[in-house]
Amino acid sequence: MSAHAYYQSISAVLKSIQERELPRIEQAGEAIAAALAAGKRAYLFGSGHSVIPVMDVFPRYGSFVGFVPLYDPRLMWHNVVGPGGARELLWLERREGYIENFLQSFGLEPGDCLIAFSHGGTNAAAIEAALYAKARRMTVISVSSHANAAIAPASHSSGKRLSDAADIAIDNCVPPEDALVDVGRPERVAAGSTMAAVFIAMSLVAETGARLAARGIHPPTFVSPNVAGVGQDHNLRVFDAYSDMLFARPPRHYGQR
Repeated sequence: MSAHAYYQSISAVLKSIQERELPRIEQAGEAIAAALAAGKRAYLFGSGHSVIPVMDVFPRYGSFVGFVPLYDPRLMWHNVVGPGGARELLWLERREGYIENFLQSFGLEPGDCLIAFSHGGTNAAAIEAALYAKARRMTVISVSSHANAAIAPASHSSGKRLSDAADIAIDNCVPPEDALVDVGRPERVAAGSTMAAVFIAMSLVAETGARLAARGIHPPTFVSPNVAGVGQDHNLRVFDAYSDMLFARPPRHYGQR
């Protein structure tokens, strides 16, 4: 019974995204396609559970070179408690000033895109990633709960929530509490934001891929080896193309910012 309730709830979330957010998904897909067509990159960022859509976009069957996931092991958990545990992560992602130290290791440049995922949209990590990208004249796309933004006080010193810092703000259409199913106790169970975020992420992959194809651009794409006619070395060549993309830019000189 409750499994059916979750199916109904998450189906309603996905339907709301399709009905309400499609124009912004299309706008974001065009921005990403234009960036990749110009030789730029689309970076993906999230912390905690919001790293899941980042991991699922690339490398992934059906996705392609141009998307660059930004992984910080300190903003992901590998334990529930203890080293690499959730408590440490939850503390760090709320600390202002940290994320710049992580992002400065990557060559984010004008014309690139950043897609930032955060259900609540109030933690410092995602907000400061967006502000860092904006300062470098990048296009910022956010995926977060606008219902939560409407009721949650801004906790960042900038006074901004993630959606405030974005050029294109996509609503994940999930309620603030994230959990969707009432089982007769004070707390609801069964979260919805991960399903919503991955749905939006894959929609962006599809939209971007279609718009690149319309331009005659076909970036190296991961393909399942179960597809007939795919060579055994196909995905190895995709990795090579990704490495070539990452290291194609001129190295920075000492003192350059």
